Amino acid sequence: MTASRVLVLNSGSSSVKYQLLDMRDSSRLAVGFVERIGEQVSRLKHTPLAAGGGSREWSGPIADHDAALKAVAAELAKDGLGLDSPELAAIGHRVVHGGKHFTEPTVIDDAVLAEIERLIPVAPLHNPANLTGIRTAQALRPDLPQVAVFDTAFHTTMPESAARYAIDVETADRHRIRRYGFHGTSHAYVSRATAKLLGKAPEDVNVIVLHLGNGASASAVRGGRCVDTSMGLTPLEGLVMGTRSGDMDPAVIFHLARVGDMSIAEIDTLLNKKSGLIGLCGDNDMREIRRRIDEGDERAQLAFDIYIHRLKKYIGAYYAVLGRVDAIAFTAGVGENAAPVREAAVAGLDPLGLAVDPELNAVRGDEPRLISPAGARVAVAVVPTDEELEIATQTYALVGGTDMRALRAGND
Repeated sequence: MTASRVLVLNSGSSSVKYQLLDMRDSSRLAVGFVERIGEQVSRLKHTPLAAGGGSREWSGPIADHDAALKAVAAELAKDGLGLDSPELAAIGHRVVHGGKHFTEPTVIDDAVLAEIERLIPVAPLHNPANLTGIRTAQALRPDLPQVAVFDTAFHTTMPESAARYAIDVETADRHRIRRYGFHGTSHAYVSRATAKLLGKAPEDVNVIVLHLGNGASASAVRGGRCVDTSMGLTPLEGLVMGTRSGDMDPAVIFHLARVGDMSIAEIDTLLNKKSGLIGLCGDNDMREIRRRIDEGDERAQLAFDIYIHRLKKYIGAYYAVLGRVDAIAFTAGVGENAAPVREAAVAGLDPLGLAVDPELNAVRGDEPRLISPAGARVAVAVVPTDEELEIATQTYALVGGTDMRALRAGND
């Protein structure tokens, strides 16, 4: 039997999320996570979907990622899905930052590891954890192909006019300062799925993708290729997010250092962890914000209004970049579940052909769906993202010899 399973690993600084998929039908065999790695009480939750059993949870000390992955392997083995299975074709790793060099999923070797490590200065919170997960998985299965799928890869098709900042070129090149973009696996998946929902090939569709979660980003996708995206050198740029400020005058940083006597570390923490919605109103959960708005809370209302104002600006900007827009796709936790956000984001944009049908917008579901009125010039869609499936698909396409151009064209 040809090996058809892919294990997807998303390694954070103190956590590992994982899914095991069978790529013959893209079904999930098991999902789970390990959190609080390195703390006195760690937690593992494992759900064997193929076996039809319930979730299993375990709490106790898990010292490091090596111990975490061994614990994951042990849980998978209990269901006959162990890492030693001959049906396991590859392990796919989410890697946040691939710089300009990595434009496709890549089989990991020493040179790839070295380049991911060289990119740590522009992804200090993410790439070290990704590297730890990769090296641990390699130690457990040194014979198995390990594939890196980069969050930044989908955005490497941006033209230089969109990717470059207007600063001294030599300084920018020396320090790798440019706009890279993130959430690329989600934007790739959703843009293709939106084209499918419209009954068209990806190369025939222009889509604005709005990935709205605690982290949030927008992208302009022309014919299956990203031509602009809201996040930049880091995930801090762009939309208002749960705890990140998004776009801001860079001189605010100098002002806080001079007048506020704040250190670089303190400003970093402020902009990444204490800004956005939580900075504006004390909550970063859109459900709680909407509840507070319904009760007349003015701070919550202002936070929502600022969030929507920034979102509208990017919709308009990317409409201008694309020239023709066939669809706007909302995705991720807020985008998929917060009907008031979707309604407010397109309110007043009727001259651009954008509107939502209130009844369709109120419907909840797990499948891609249109929420725009019948006959609308621009389709407005809700498209649940599936980053793990995208990573598994790209990983399996690579180890199975599938042409990635065909994958991007939706012919996989």
